[in-house]
Amino acid sequence: MTASRSDNMTGNMKRKMRSASRLYAVQALFQMEHSNLTLDKVRLEFLDHRFGEFLDGEEMLEGDEAHFTRVLEDAVNHQAAIDQMTDRALVAKWPIGRIDPTLRGLFRAAGAELRDTGTPPKVVIAEYLDLAAAFFPDGKEARFVNAVLDHMAREARPDAF
Repeated sequence: MTASRSDNMTGNMKRKMRSASRLYAVQALFQMEHSNLTLDKVRLEFLDHRFGEFLDGEEMLEGDEAHFTRVLEDAVNHQAAIDQMTDRALVAKWPIGRIDPTLRGLFRAAGAELRDTGTPPKVVIAEYLDLAAAFFPDGKEARFVNAVLDHMAREARPDAF
């Protein structure tokens, strides 16, 4: 195997692990909202029981633990600011408290990544659009999620546009 092919395989695996981490972060944020569990307890549960484990006979993808932890912690630690940014992107009649809890988790995780300059905003938007499509396969939410994330990205990282 050539070095570039090996690098491509490694790069693809890292991307898949980051994508899995984003899914787990959205799920963890959802779980935290619907339970009395702390950030630390939910994080440990996901790291110990979701990453690479079997669920209903299917092996769960291994996630990037550092990325998962960073997104989860940033989403929790900056939740008020992220929610305010999300509210500004939503129609006035639909504050974040009125939207689906899965979408709230998605917007919080995406908002955490948009606040960080490590990933280009277009990548963040594409990744979370894929998650929205997985959670809501009928496709109605995709345009809504795209519009909200685009607005959030332009506010958080105007220099990238």
